[in-house]
Amino acid sequence: MKRIILVYGLIAGAITGGMLMISMPLHEKGILNMDSGMVLGYTTMVIALSLVFVGVKNYRDNHRSGSISFLTGLKIGLLITLVASVLYALSWEIAYNTIAGDFMQQMNEKSIEKMKLKGVPEVELQAARIEMEEFNALYRNPLIRFVMTLMEILPVGLLISLVSASLLRNPKFLPAHSPAP
Repeated sequence: MKRIILVYGLIAGAITGGMLMISMPLHEKGILNMDSGMVLGYTTMVIALSLVFVGVKNYRDNHRSGSISFLTGLKIGLLITLVASVLYALSWEIAYNTIAGDFMQQMNEKSIEKMKLKGVPEVELQAARIEMEEFNALYRNPLIRFVMTLMEILPVGLLISLVSASLLRNPKFLPAHSPAP
């Protein structure tokens, strides 16, 4: 079980972390904006965390004779998610401290621009700026930033783990194929 968790978790984490490292320079060059970057990020998370399903199925078929309980499937899925999430958060820490540049400032400026386009009054814009500065001060703390980054990916993995465990507890769902005689 440990091997499956580590292999699938590390692969999923490498995919999400790798896409992060690829997308940050694209963001810096203006090729990706905040919205498309967010869509790309969450799409990558879903694709990478589909390995939760593969890992649970692998364990069910190769180590449990084609049968797995919901709780065992969920446990494996969550542990794969945890490994992938930690790798993703570590990747963000590396990116944030090396290639992200003034990411937070750019994100704040884009948010203010959107608010201006919506016609938000100046008083509310000023309040938003103050709130953003308070958040930025909090975000400078590496531990808080790490936990916040985990909170981006963990809910996605939780959902995929729940779905995977629910589907794969049924031994008739995508049964393991035995070789033809």
